[in-house]
Amino acid sequence: MKPQLRAAYDAEMTIAKALYRERDYERCFVHLERAHILGQRNYIPHVVNHWWMLKAGWRRSDMREVLGQIVRMIGSAGSLVGAVPLGNTGRANVSAIKPMPIPEDLARYFDVR
Repeated sequence: MKPQLRAAYDAEMTIAKALYRERDYERCFVHLERAHILGQRNYIPHVVNHWWMLKAGWRRSDMREVLGQIVRMIGSAGSLVGAVPLGNTGRANVSAIKPMPIPEDLARYFDVR
């Protein structure tokens, strides 16, 4: 993972974890989604991100999210072969294979010309 991309991913995960500890799961998910976009092409960060989404889903008693994250943790192996859809937020409410627009402020970390 390139250093700038790693720093951006780590920053989003740090915010998400702080919000998780504060039990602000809605805002936590916003930053987990952003971290997912940044880290999904790298296996370990991808799996870690889905683990935190699973934890937040569990805290919200959202079994759809929990089950979706279990499936996505397994599917994170796609990172190893480059089979992940760019921009996907990683939540259970979107298809795991759907490419999505990258937020403007995150686009600089990707070659999306």
